This record gives sequence, C-alpha cells and structure tokens, in this order.
Amino acid sequence: MRTRQIALKLQGWVQAVVAVTLLSVVAACGGGGGSDSSSSSSTSGNGNSSTTLNGGSLPASPTQQPIAATASNTVAITVGKGVAGVVNIPAVSVTICAPGSTTNCQTINNIQVDTGSFGLRVVGSALNASLLGALPTSTATGGGQLAECATFADGYTWGSVRTATLTIGGETTTAATPLQIIGDVSTSSLPANGCGTGAAENTVSDLGANGILGIGNAPVDCGATCANPTTAAAYSNYFSCPGGASCTRTAVPVEQQVTNPVTKFAADNNGVIVQMPPLADSGAPSATGTLVFGIGTQSNNTMAATQKFVTDSYGDMNNSVFNGTTVVAFLDSGSNGYFFGDSTLAQCGSAYSGFYCPASAQTRSVTLAGVSGTQAAVSIGIVSAATLFGNTSNYAFNDLAGQIGGNSSFDLGLPFFYGRYVYYGIDQTASGGQSPYVAF
Repeated sequence: MRTRQIALKLQGWVQAVVAVTLLSVVAACGGGGGSDSSSSSSTSGNGNSSTTLNGGSLPASPTQQPIAATASNTVAITVGKGVAGVVNIPAVSVTICAPGSTTNCQTINNIQVDTGSFGLRVVGSALNASLLGALPTSTATGGGQLAECATFADGYTWGSVRTATLTIGGETTTAATPLQIIGDVSTSSLPANGCGTGAAENTVSDLGANGILGIGNAPVDCGATCANPTTAAAYSNYFSCPGGASCTRTAVPVEQQVTNPVTKFAADNNGVIVQMPPLADSGAPSATGTLVFGIGTQSNNTMAATQKFVTDSYGDMNNSVFNGTTVVAFLDSGSNGYFFGDSTLAQCGSAYSGFYCPASAQTRSVTLAGVSGTQAAVSIGIVSAATLFGNTSNYAFNDLAGQIGGNSSFDLGLPFFYGRYVYYGIDQTASGGQSPYVAF
C-alpha cells in the first residue's frame, strides 16, 4: 500500500513485493489534497457514459451504488479530509478492547481500509494509556518481547505485537487477535540491516491515518515464511526484543502472527465486499461507501460479480498484461491512485511528484489474468493530477494515477473501486476451503 502525498507532505508507503515480507503486492495511498476542506458531506457523484476533460476522453464510469451500512455485517467507509488531509484514503472505525473486557475499550476512527495487506495496525499514540497498557504484549519463542517490522517499498512500520478483541460494525472477533501497535518500540532497537529501506512511518502524519485495517485475501500477514525457523532466520518480519532492545529475527507460529480480523468473526468470515459510490470525473469533496463482511453468507452479500479471478495467496494476478508486457496486477483499496509504469504519460513536476500529468485526459487498458486462466480487459481513466488537485476542496478522485518503479506491476488502487462492488475471497485452502479470489 502506498500513501503518496503532494508538496511538503511527500511521503509514501508501498507494500513490499519481496518474498521476505508479510505483503506480496504493491499498494499505494493518497496524495495531499491541498488546503483544508470544510465540507463534511458525502458526495457520490454521477456515473458518466463518457467524459471529455482537458481535451481528451475518459472511459465509461461504473455506476453501482453501495448498500446502506445498517446491517450488523456492514460498516461505513468514508473518504474525505481525514486526519492528515490526504486524498483517497478510505477509512472506517474500529473498536479495540482489552481481551476479556467489555469496558476497557476505545473506538478509533480514521483507520484506512487496505485490501492489499493483512491484519490491523494502529498507531500507538491514537490509543489511550489505559487501553494500551492493558493490551498483552506477545512473547517471542524463547522469550523476549515480540515486535514486527511491516516492510513497505519506501518505508516501514515498527512496533510491538499485542492481542485485543476487535469490533468492526456489528462483527466482533471471537478471541483475542494479534495486531501491531505502530511506534511503541524505539527504532534504535532494530538491527542496522533489519527492517528494509526507507524511513520509519510510525506516526499518524506519516500514514495519513490512525492505522491500517488489512482485509485482503491472506488470513495472516506472513505465513509459513515466518513460521519456519529456517526461513525466519533470514526473512522473518518478526523480532524478539528482550527488554525491548537488542532485537533479532525470530520464527513465529502462524496463530501468533498479525491476523486478518475478518477470519476471526463468528460468521461472515470468508471474505469482504468493498462498495464505493460512483464519482464525477472532476472529483468530489468526500465519498461514503460500505464495507460488507462475508460473501454469500447473508442476503445482503450475495455474489453478483461479472468477473472473478482466482489469485495467489496475496491477491495478485501474476499473468496480467499491460502494453504487451506481463505484469503483476492487483486491486488495492489502500492505494490512493492507479500506479503503473507508462513512459508515454507525462509526469508531474515537483509539486505533484510521482503522479501523472498528461496534457489531456487519457484511457489505458490492462488485461487481468487469474490463476485459473480467466482473463478480462479493464479500462481506466487518467486526468492530470495538477488539474484534479486544483480544486483544493476535493479529496475523492476516480482518475488519479501515478508512476510505480519499473514496469512489472499494475496497481488498481482506490479510483478503480468507485462505482463498483469489489469482492475478496479469503484464502481457506489450508483447511480445505476456497482458493483466494477477487471479483467485481
């Protein structure tokens, strides 16, 4: 997941593609929208059959409307100014309770919905002292405080692994669930070469949110690589920190790894549906969608997709094609734009570094290909980031795009979700269940 911000807020985080990390796809999240917006209303916009903008044309916009977030298996998603004025950050509220307690709880707003990662991560400063002190810190095999380095391509989050009971909408985990508390362990305790490259992103300002709700296709954030002592010695995301210092890599059983909380719900635990409203191609001050838990488990979450792709364990479609080149494509709500390599698109200047600024509106097509051989071409629209950011009251955009390093990945970020229902089937093959998939 990448949060790409503009001007003085130029920061970002890209989910690492390397096998050693908990994440296997690139994710990207939002650029700053300029001056503060006073609007708090939800704007869904209108789906367009086609739009002419900056002298070019855009493809037809999808027009599905989200269902109301009134049922127990739903929660509202909001896109707006948020906590850091970053565009295209879809956020929900999560209630965190000390294990076994119904009173020592806190509801944290502005948690980013990220279908490109797995597990809940909350900035420690967003929690009150009473709750933070009551969340048990996990112990590494052989002793020592358990901490995790969640590595992204241009930075990392670092903090302790703890357990909590989590409630999202009307769904509650049935047991204490491992999560990461970001920023509560000193980065000085990390080995010099122990946590990827880039800057520490351990604050609300760095993330553009109070935390990350990873609800993609994987049930845990690392799996066998971190559970096997042989591979964990070199590649684990997890560290044993005796006394909170002198941290060294360690193996962690799968059941103790940071966990996709959806898998711990009593029901509605086989996947999620992200539903965002359609937008006008010029953007909107805000947008309100719905996160639905479960697929085919209730009357409000039946499978109604026209395209379905079996993916690898992390939601990647590894045989997709863009501009005649095979790419790893993925649908990632945690990315605030489309991110891909295209030398024919003009890049923006320093004020909007990393984004595309074509002279006229553009259309590009990528062919998605699932593990089972299913293929389908999808078209996306691209409008100059300078044009979009010119309206400083807007924080929701369906046609924002930027550069990604190299030409091997195609990140269909939050702009792809507007006007669509996007389904994520969680990998249940370890228990003989469904293969992971995405659908829309």
